[in-house]
Amino acid sequence: MRTVGVITTGRSDYGIYLPLLRRMNRDPDLKLHLIVSGMHLSPEFGMTVKDIEKDGFEIGERVEMLLSSDTPESIAKSMGLGTIGFAQIYARFRPDVLVALGDRFEMHAAVVAALPFKIPVAHLYGGELTEGAIDDAFRHAITKMSHLHFTATDVYAQRVMQMGEEPWRVTVCGALSLDNLHTTPLLSRDEFADKFAITLPEKFLLVTYHPVTLEYEQTEMQIKELLAALDVIGLPILFTMPNADTGGRVIRKLIDEFLSKHPDSKKVENLGTQGYFSAMALATAMVGNSSSGIVEAASFGLPVVNVGNRQKGRIRGQNVIDVGYSREEIADGIRKAISPEFRASLKGLINPYGKGQAAEIILNKLKRVKLDDRLIRKRFYDMRDVH
Repeated sequence: MRTVGVITTGRSDYGIYLPLLRRMNRDPDLKLHLIVSGMHLSPEFGMTVKDIEKDGFEIGERVEMLLSSDTPESIAKSMGLGTIGFAQIYARFRPDVLVALGDRFEMHAAVVAALPFKIPVAHLYGGELTEGAIDDAFRHAITKMSHLHFTATDVYAQRVMQMGEEPWRVTVCGALSLDNLHTTPLLSRDEFADKFAITLPEKFLLVTYHPVTLEYEQTEMQIKELLAALDVIGLPILFTMPNADTGGRVIRKLIDEFLSKHPDSKKVENLGTQGYFSAMALATAMVGNSSSGIVEAASFGLPVVNVGNRQKGRIRGQNVIDVGYSREEIADGIRKAISPEFRASLKGLINPYGKGQAAEIILNKLKRVKLDDRLIRKRFYDMRDVH
């Protein structure tokens, strides 16, 4: 039986992981060892480790690493604490394979610590671009420290190989989060109200805005412009809250001030996969800079106004309207998104991130790959030699 360590550091990656975790738990050939860290263990971000336990998963390890601050210094120090914490875990417990998803600084700390232990790392979703965030650098760095790569599209697979990763290590699987569409029953408006004590009106905007970490000095200006545009549009809003990044507290503070003047709008810290998908299915449009607007929203035919540079470089569907940071651009984008004509134009939209079959592809590879010296000893794949 292979032991697979899976690192989860926040609600965003956990929701994506869910189909894979459930399959692992049922598979007689694999033993799941869940390593929980980052925002999951922070009361400020909802102590979402409790949600993991409610879902029936056993917590294998906990790594405390987040400082209660969002300055560049505190983020860097949290990375250091995380590296120490993960190293202590690997010293006493070495999984056969370690699974890491995405591009967060917490995930980077976990993979850096694994490198001296020669633990094979399977990285989910390399090759993507988010040019407005430091996550871009973390993602590419994790790719170079990993031994297996699962990408969402062929284009992303080519980028991973362009970085020198051998083709046999790279598997195109589509977006894992879309697997949830087949297994997650969506809530009606009444069911949503019962579960979250929030009544969703017939028309509302779903808004998620995270700090643009390569532009963190502009965070206050950016969120003020977004909120000013939302004020002009006048629709009720359901806000979901930002990640633990530099500038996150400014966003939270200004959202709270907005809510005090707009009683028809609400916020929620963590909707979970079912709640978030249900909100996407019911929303008139989505606004902000979340990756969910790029990856998952197309499967709902949901219009998305993508603000600024955070998701710049990612492949997107025709449902995404890209705008700048000014209130005028954002408001114009929202007007287009909520128009019946634009919604009608999305009929039959195909999501470029697949149909939701990633968990089976990933699981089969993790079970069958040989855990030998060839896997650990990486050779640089020079694409110039191919031509």
